[in-house]
Amino acid sequence: MLNGTLLRGPISGIFPAHFDLSWMYWFSVFLVLMGSWEDLSSSLEAPDAGHLEPSRPVLLTGPAGQRILLCYHPCLMATVVRSFAKINIGLRIGPLREDGFHELRTIYQTLDFHDVIKVEVGRGAGIEISCKNPQVPTDESNTCWRVAERVLESLKVRGKVRIAIEKKMPVRGGLGAASSNAVATMLALERALKLQLTAAERLRIAAEVGSDLPLFLIGGAVLGLGRGEQVHAVEDLPSLDCVTATPNIGVSTPEAFAEWDGKLTGQEASDRIKTFSQSVYEWLSGSKFSPTGVPAKGRGRAEALLLDLVRAGIENDFERVVFPKHPSLREIKRVLERSGADYVSLSGSGSTIYGLFAKRLKAVEAARKLGQSGVPAQAWKTLTRNQYWKELFPGSGELRKI
Repeated sequence: MLNGTLLRGPISGIFPAHFDLSWMYWFSVFLVLMGSWEDLSSSLEAPDAGHLEPSRPVLLTGPAGQRILLCYHPCLMATVVRSFAKINIGLRIGPLREDGFHELRTIYQTLDFHDVIKVEVGRGAGIEISCKNPQVPTDESNTCWRVAERVLESLKVRGKVRIAIEKKMPVRGGLGAASSNAVATMLALERALKLQLTAAERLRIAAEVGSDLPLFLIGGAVLGLGRGEQVHAVEDLPSLDCVTATPNIGVSTPEAFAEWDGKLTGQEASDRIKTFSQSVYEWLSGSKFSPTGVPAKGRGRAEALLLDLVRAGIENDFERVVFPKHPSLREIKRVLERSGADYVSLSGSGSTIYGLFAKRLKAVEAARKLGQSGVPAQAWKTLTRNQYWKELFPGSGELRKI
């Protein structure tokens, strides 16, 4: 039964709670299909009921508990979300698993480099994606589509979802752009619907769609295990200057994995996995810090961390198979090192090479030099976890973390 306590929108409160409104539910659905809901809502609104915001969707709860989205106004305002990039600080590839994935170990770190995702929800059904970049798919293969579909299913909501992607990050550059776009879509859709998934459900959907998605539900510095989808927040690093350089080179991740498998035996890969945690521990608990976390010999924290990162020998295994095939990437790494970067690495399987700098001026100059040589490069800052969540929604306060 649908009654006045279950019906949401301008007609709630008109009828007593015990009044049977099941006829109203089906009549409203009919009017939605006929495009007349706005007229109905205005004619039935009680004088003291107030008005819904034009951007707010209305949910009807049906006799079987299903939800149907009604649009109080045909033009809903978009929910805007920033979709941030990530880099991999070290990436260790383990043996091939029975499920076809490789065991991985990595430290993800988010950057202030971002795309912009805009989500609108209106009456009707289906998902539409638009993007001016022709490299971005706009069909069911897009991770934003796959996440939106699962969010609607999980929340038991039916509506027309429109997703616009303003692309700034490179496509398939190793910066997690598609995965970040998908998580941004999830968070925007929750806000647009004024409904929220549980933390466990968010993580389930993210891991189901892709290995890199869950890290964007944490932000900052994140330890990635399993195939990369098992994520754990680690102590935030200080905000560091970072230069990303992404040449127009296509790197096939499946091919890179296949070449890696031909280099090591299963036992050798397992042994390398075991040493990763030790290397990370040595880095983050380096001798340059006193028990209070203050550098012991007067160096800044950023400089000391980067120096210890190099000493710990934390590297990206993909460099061993990608650089021989694309030697220009190795040269970009050398340029960044000669420009004063304290740590330089491939991100993911590439093709982005990044450099971490203790000095801002050196980072800006390195990006300028690469740009002059024809390599697209820019200087960014890494984002701490609090910065990440605070900056997700432009012009709004901090979003509640999972």
